[in-house]
Amino acid sequence: MGSRVNLGLNSMVDSISRVDILSLTPEKFAECYQKTGTPVVITGLLENEREWTLDYLCEKLGDREFVFRNYGRQRYNQDKRQWTTIGSGVALQTMSFKDYAEMLRNRKAHESDIYMGKCSLKNTPLADTPSLNSVGEKLGLTQSATHFNMYMGPGGHRSGLHYDSVDGTLMQLHGAKKVVLFPPSQTYNLYPFPVYLHLRHGLKMRSWFSQVSLENPDLASFPKFKEALQHQYKVILNQGETLYIPSGWWHEVMALGDEMVCSVNRFWRVYPTSRAIFSWTRWRASLGMICAVPYMVLTLAIALFSSGRTQKLRKILHRV
Repeated sequence: MGSRVNLGLNSMVDSISRVDILSLTPEKFAECYQKTGTPVVITGLLENEREWTLDYLCEKLGDREFVFRNYGRQRYNQDKRQWTTIGSGVALQTMSFKDYAEMLRNRKAHESDIYMGKCSLKNTPLADTPSLNSVGEKLGLTQSATHFNMYMGPGGHRSGLHYDSVDGTLMQLHGAKKVVLFPPSQTYNLYPFPVYLHLRHGLKMRSWFSQVSLENPDLASFPKFKEALQHQYKVILNQGETLYIPSGWWHEVMALGDEMVCSVNRFWRVYPTSRAIFSWTRWRASLGMICAVPYMVLTLAIALFSSGRTQKLRKILHRV
């Protein structure tokens, strides 16, 4: 291993702008942020939404079953290049929401970093939350790519530095998160995992994740990361705030504090279309998905002809 330097978040060069929804029309949002692919924090969008406490979520979700990710705390001390799973590719387990809530209360979820990541709220009482459904309308976002997905877990959880191929709105509903961002231009200074990795690991690994540790980067192995740091942005996303993350923008999300932190994300079609067509990061992710197909087909075939196939298929679909 090469020498490591603890740069932490001290090298940040700027912060993401904050704009109140009262001063932002759909036309202004499109012109200033959507067309240019510029991140922004929007305040006031969720001002009438109640806080999503653990008790409130238990009331709404109770016995409903979800797929949870078991990351394990030891991952944070490992070299990412030795990982064989990442993101939704980590070990998965199914349980009811109330059982997971108990793991948060007794802190077993904290010990193993068990996380509720990208869990769809479709067909749940929370899917009809008025404030969430009004976000797209108020910003002029009309073509969603997904339904609402909940991201919830213990403080201290980190998403890992990655990018998405579609635009996203991250709505903070309990606690706060720290988000570190880099523009798409810094992709190769962030050393993404190679695309061919999908041939061996399918979607257990992701070529749209960075191999670099933000907290403790190995600058001997990743020297260009110094350049990326000159283009680093950061933001603290507080309860009631919404972060717009354009397609291709690298981001690592960290849950602050020591208690439960909860947010809801929704992905949107990239507009204008030219921004999607000429995005190399988007094409790169698509190539990774294509490379993952043979592995995924084999995994699906094995699951179909094995016992407990319903649970296995559900976990496979969670990774997509």
